[in-house]
This record gives sequence, structure tokens and C-alpha cells, in this order.
Amino acid sequence: MSRSHDTPVRLTTPLSPEDVASLRAGDRVLLSGVVYTARDAAHARLIALLDQGQPLPFPTEGQVLYYVGPTPPRPGMPIGSAGPTTSGRMDPYTPALLAAGIKGLIGKGGRSAEVRAALVKHHAVYFAATGGAGALLAQKIKSAEVVAWEDLGAEAVRRLVFEDFPLVVIDDVFGSDLYEEGVASYRVESRS
Repeated sequence: MSRSHDTPVRLTTPLSPEDVASLRAGDRVLLSGVVYTARDAAHARLIALLDQGQPLPFPTEGQVLYYVGPTPPRPGMPIGSAGPTTSGRMDPYTPALLAAGIKGLIGKGGRSAEVRAALVKHHAVYFAATGGAGALLAQKIKSAEVVAWEDLGAEAVRRLVFEDFPLVVIDDVFGSDLYEEGVASYRVESRS
């Protein structure tokens, strides 16, 4: 079934199972609501908590994680530049966080086969934000506060509030991957 990706889908966190199931690789999304940040160092601590049977410092059910280490804010702004970091560095930790209830991940770049299988298994999606556009993306973040591990600096876990944050679905719950589809489409078109 072919569908148009021209009109953005508007979603608000936390994501419901219906929200996630409605998305397809290639869909443009405008995301609003609470999103939590976590990068490499925070992921290691999150997994240590899960391994110890301890609660995480934020709710997980239906939540979205953004792989970002924002710069300090300018006066009067809630956050500095907030562009995505490379998602592959979080791949070793991702399946456990998806099993804990996370329904959306935001970053840049492709994901491993293990993560893509975990997205299907746990009915979650991977979104890409535009790399190199951190200052523009920051304009869509209305508030930011550290909720855990301030000692990690830019990599501390933060609670952000998004308003129409622009994303593209890369990996959906059906196993489709926009990067693979794009390459395959290019190969077909270039042979024509």
C-alpha cells in the first residue's frame, strides 16, 4: 500500500500503541509534549538501574528518548543548540529500554539489525531529526530541566517539552527502514 508522506502527522507524547502502529517509514511527524534526553553516559547508568531492578529517573511507558547533548542556553532561552547525535552509539542499550516501555527514539543515522528487530518486537519507532540544524530545532523546545545526573553536563538526562518538533520516521513497527528503501529506490531509478 502506497501512502503520501507529504502531510505531517501531529503526535503528542506519551505515544499510544495506536499512535505508533499508525506510523510508516517516511512519514513526517510534528511531535509535541514531554521528551527525555539521554546519550551514551546516561544510557550506561539507565541500564545499570534496570539491571539492579531500580526505577529509572523518568517514566518510560509510551515515552520518547532524544539523543542530544544540548549547548548552554542563551539568556531568556530554555535550551541552547539541540541537534541529534549519532544513534548507533546507543544501540547496545536500546533493546532493554524498549522492553521497559520506551516507544520512540530520536537521533540521526541508521540503527543495527538488533535494534530494528527490538523496535518491531516492542512496537516502537525510530525518528530522525535533521543533523546540523540544532539551533533551529531548539526553537521547538519550550522548556528544559535536568531530571538526573547533573554531573554529566550536556549528557545529563533532561525533561524537554516539544512543540511541533519536526521528525521523519526511519524505522517503523513493521520492520520498514527508510534508509534501505531510499537506497533501493535510487538503485531502481538509476537503472531506468
